[in-house]
Amino acid sequence: MGKVNLDKKLRKKRRIGSKIKGSADCPRISVFRSNRYIYTQAIDDEKRVTIVASSSQKMVKAKKIDQAKQVGLELAKKLLEKNIKKAVFDRNVYVYKGRVKAVAEGLREGGIEV
Repeated sequence: MGKVNLDKKLRKKRRIGSKIKGSADCPRISVFRSNRYIYTQAIDDEKRVTIVASSSQKMVKAKKIDQAKQVGLELAKKLLEKNIKKAVFDRNVYVYKGRVKAVAEGLREGGIEV
């Protein structure tokens, strides 16, 4: 990846991240997508701590979109255990489609207002 692409990604990430802030009662759901797995975490930006996290690493082999939806459902379950019903979705530099969209849909199905 060249310097121009990296700068473009960083600018995009800062532009999106400057508008999104999470708190203890309404955390920021951050998504990281690699070629093989998808990782999510709920972050309290005021205290700068991760509340809960979930990933597709230990999941049974399935389609990547199905795995992403399961990650969203798992994260929603963990958040509801901590009495968190509302969150802000941070897609990072990724376009809102495919696996990133599946995570958001899984969160909504799990009972989290995104």
